[in-house]
Amino acid sequence: MTFCKDFLWGGATAANQFEGAYLEDGKGLNVSDVITVGSHQSPRRISLEMDEKYFFPSKKASDFYHHYKEDIALLAEMNFKSYRMSIAWTRIYPNGDDEFPNEKGLLFYENVFKELKKYNIEPIVTISHNEMPLNIVKKYNGWTNKKVIDLYVKYCEVIFNRYKEYVKYWLPFNEINNLLLPLSNLIQGGIYLKGTVYFNDQKDEPELRLNALNNILIASAKAVKLGRKINPNFHFGTMICHITRYPRTCHPDDNLLVQKNDLIHNCMCSDVMLKGEYPFYAIKYFEKSKIHLHLNDEEKQILKEGTCDFYTFSYYQSITESTLKFEDETSGNIMGGIKNPYLKETDWNWPIDPVGLRYTLLKVYDRYRVPIMITENGIGCIDKLEKDKTVHDPYRIEYLRDHIIEMKKAVEDGVDLIGYTAWGCIDLVSVSTGEMKKRYGFVYVDADDYGNGTYNRYKKDSFYWYKKVIASNGEDLD
Repeated sequence: MTFCKDFLWGGATAANQFEGAYLEDGKGLNVSDVITVGSHQSPRRISLEMDEKYFFPSKKASDFYHHYKEDIALLAEMNFKSYRMSIAWTRIYPNGDDEFPNEKGLLFYENVFKELKKYNIEPIVTISHNEMPLNIVKKYNGWTNKKVIDLYVKYCEVIFNRYKEYVKYWLPFNEINNLLLPLSNLIQGGIYLKGTVYFNDQKDEPELRLNALNNILIASAKAVKLGRKINPNFHFGTMICHITRYPRTCHPDDNLLVQKNDLIHNCMCSDVMLKGEYPFYAIKYFEKSKIHLHLNDEEKQILKEGTCDFYTFSYYQSITESTLKFEDETSGNIMGGIKNPYLKETDWNWPIDPVGLRYTLLKVYDRYRVPIMITENGIGCIDKLEKDKTVHDPYRIEYLRDHIIEMKKAVEDGVDLIGYTAWGCIDLVSVSTGEMKKRYGFVYVDADDYGNGTYNRYKKDSFYWYKKVIASNGEDLD
């Protein structure tokens, strides 16, 4: 067997894209609730007052809130060993700065964890996954205000104590490094600047944004320190959006460009979270960008004391970059690049690069030498529900098979890979476009982009294939 006997096969979702029930049982509004539906051609809009002339997909999403027992049973039928999920901050503290937590929200997740335990499925819990309370945005401008660090730690203390018997693996923040880009101002940083209309074209103040990221890193370290006091058996991981980069040409300047961008965008946050301090290249980057980072000696010590135990990341694609001018471009998760002539693309113009996953695993393990999980990987496609209520998705099977083959090679190379959770294991709302029709799951949810449908669940061909993969611990990929 290539993979270790207790390899954590599974899938991943996020509360804001999956749960629905957006104001039920005391839940408050969060940043994802106020972003409208869009498409590959039409950008999503940000509407802080939730203008009713627009449709907001997180209102209903996939309605996991009312289907969680059925959905977890489907995961168990696929032989899941783990399930990466997130807790919605606004179900616990509806406004973020409430005096007391919302018991109905706490009880919902307790019931979810009990259901997972019934099937021996290990939860891997993201504490904050694009669902900062909207009140914190309006009152504090999100993570730009250091007061929010303590609000987050208060939230962590409640869930650590409440779920310490159910949860072992915690991820403080999702794709924490995305705040290096203006696109993540609202959903990652809770930052809203006047004049912002579109999700993919937000007004930006780099110093404000990067100090917000600094506050998030401090909050993560504080949460890690607190969690270890509450339960020494807790394990904490990074969650990095890894956009693997290649030089488009062998020109030395292209190689230098890729090296610089890889360090800043892929390595900086995980260097802080695993090594406990900002690396030399980040300090120079801030200096050259005229960014003054508000980080005192006490906070530097917190970063050293609150380092993570393992590394997790999302991987969907690679991009190519160049100092030279090329006309053809590709899209992607958070960012695109120059078209790579050696790669195919998805319907949404994301490059498909399984070998890049092996390359990334080797690079990351060489840098950190800690256990690694792949906590997001998958392909968004338009699936057709046939009259007999089946979905034939050989393209998804091919994509996943090719990536798992490269994972096996990386393990054979010596990488300590301990888990793999395919993204959107049950269909959910896409972050980039807000669509339901961009489907990732092994299970089809009968809902369209505007919340119409029965919300019934139907197994795709990939459901049975992945069930077989897990049963064979990754050996049977036919």
